[in-house]
Amino acid sequence: MSHSQKDQQNNRPDRPWLIRTYAGHSTAEASNALYRANLAKGQTGLSVAFDLPTQTGYDSDHVLARGEVGKVGVPVCHLGDMRSLFADIPLDQMNTSMTINATAPWLLALYIAVAEEQGADVAALQGTVQNDLIKEYLSRGTYICPPKPSLKMIGDVAEYCYTNVPKWNPMNVCSYHLQEAGATPEQELAFALATAIAVLDELKPRVPDADFPALAGRISFFVNAGIRFVTEMCKMRAFVDLWDEILAERYGVEDPKFRRFRYGVQVNSLGLTEQQPENNVYRILIEMLAVTLSKNARARAVQLPAWNEALGLPRPWDQQWSMRMQQILAYETDLLEFDDLFDGNPAVDAKVEALKNGARHELATLGGMGGAIGAIDYMKARLVDSNAERLNRIERNETVVVGVNKYTEGEPSPLQTEDGGIMVVDPATEAEQIGRLEAWRAERDAGAVKDALAALRAAADAGENIMPASIKAARAGVTTGEWAAQMRAVYGEYRGPTGVSASVSNKTEGLEHIRDAVDTVSGRLGRRLKFLVGKPGLDGHSNGAEQIAFRARDCGMDIGYDGIRLTPEQIVSAAQEDGAHVVGLSILSGSHLPLVEDLMIRMRDAGLGSVPVIVGGIIPDEDARRLLEMGVARVYTPKDFELNTIMMDIVTLADPQAVAAQ
Repeated sequence: MSHSQKDQQNNRPDRPWLIRTYAGHSTAEASNALYRANLAKGQTGLSVAFDLPTQTGYDSDHVLARGEVGKVGVPVCHLGDMRSLFADIPLDQMNTSMTINATAPWLLALYIAVAEEQGADVAALQGTVQNDLIKEYLSRGTYICPPKPSLKMIGDVAEYCYTNVPKWNPMNVCSYHLQEAGATPEQELAFALATAIAVLDELKPRVPDADFPALAGRISFFVNAGIRFVTEMCKMRAFVDLWDEILAERYGVEDPKFRRFRYGVQVNSLGLTEQQPENNVYRILIEMLAVTLSKNARARAVQLPAWNEALGLPRPWDQQWSMRMQQILAYETDLLEFDDLFDGNPAVDAKVEALKNGARHELATLGGMGGAIGAIDYMKARLVDSNAERLNRIERNETVVVGVNKYTEGEPSPLQTEDGGIMVVDPATEAEQIGRLEAWRAERDAGAVKDALAALRAAADAGENIMPASIKAARAGVTTGEWAAQMRAVYGEYRGPTGVSASVSNKTEGLEHIRDAVDTVSGRLGRRLKFLVGKPGLDGHSNGAEQIAFRARDCGMDIGYDGIRLTPEQIVSAAQEDGAHVVGLSILSGSHLPLVEDLMIRMRDAGLGSVPVIVGGIIPDEDARRLLEMGVARVYTPKDFELNTIMMDIVTLADPQAVAAQ
């Protein structure tokens, strides 16, 4: 055997990361077909997207679920849905990631019940539930209960898995949505690590000291990789160092194996553009390099968005294209044959140290507020402020976004074919799902359900671990809404901070002409221009609404913004009570048509038909046309990034003189 053959044998390539696609839509049956097709194409793990009613603890027939069923993920109301979702997929051979937070104990209970039905050894199951509530309060909005009981439920899942499902990652500290909400790298590091510390502090008293290191070793992370890929790669190296430091120094974990920073990644969706969307393919590839190039900070699992996610729901082909990108990097290139490419690089070392120092400073600030739980309002306000600064840099052309504020002339995309380049969920899906839910309720043993719910309520009331009672409830046929209703009854509900204060910020430079226009129109109106921002339905992605409210406030408008998860009825009532001159709706979940139609009818019935309504979201052109036909005054999509243009539109719509001239 030659030296080169020996070298090749001794230096076998590393195993590639888990290759996943974040997927789920319409129905459990349709999603199951998609999963099986993706596995046949070479995907090596599953990543389940649940719809918003499932994420927020409502059954598909709840009033708040209207228009949201099957839109951003799969609806799972009960054991039958979970059974259909994983039909013919052996769970004992799968590594399944479930992006679920407030209802994580329940969805894991359903998963375990299905695995038992399949005859799987539950102790051998592998996968992850995200189960991170703090980032939900800060950025994504699918929380149910207040922070302290939510932290207790996170602990319940971790404690149960440690004993009964030891290969399962019970909690995935998720910084992904922090970056989507505008976090700087230092904020992403600090806010995620503060969350992890809060969870570890919750878990420490639950297990013997000797077992704690192994339990700490099961905590994983889910991060975001943005377009500044050198900085993002350095951020990942900083995460590795800081996590090791925290576990060693704060918790005394001696075994380096349990101090490993284990993470999965979805690369950035925030930077995907509606303009020239084909360019997003390059963005996704470059962002993937940030979490794969550095061996010592390489992701354990990677899932990539599709090129058209700024337009709507990706089709199976679009998801396949992103999966092929991973496979080419993993199997065609020589990346996995080398040790870390950046060790000893002075520029990288300096950047990593700078990020670590910035994160340590922020962690100290959070520590002074009582940690992540005590600092939720502070962190939310910081994110809103950082996001405002990010948008300001794009508007001022200080940050170049190709196709958006530079190199905007181009050819139309041939990828946007006759279907618009996206998949559209059939509106009939919702009614069919509700029909299956009603049949499930009719066919189950009502007595067993009643007993299971009473036992679940008793366990929660007594402060016991809710997982055993949740698994029994899953087997009995309890629904997602019924399970969550017990949690709401015992622990209460919560309204998270909006991060938008009533006082004007220091970001008013360049707004003088708009502030003058607001003053002029307010004079004509006889009082300050009142702009009401509303988020109907279950969509918790509030970044856009926050930034519109933030800018409107800085332009001198009297704003109303009560946060997420409102019914059209509540928004119309607020418009009536506040005497709103303009109502702005933000909907990113694809449920804009039924929600806006409902709201417009209620506005007219309340005598508010003359109040202009504007709508923003990921809205295809055909849907925008239909919204305008309903009476909506303006429709904005991600390509409308110049907030000052929107502000002037609001002023014009509210101006009685402009209305009289029409």
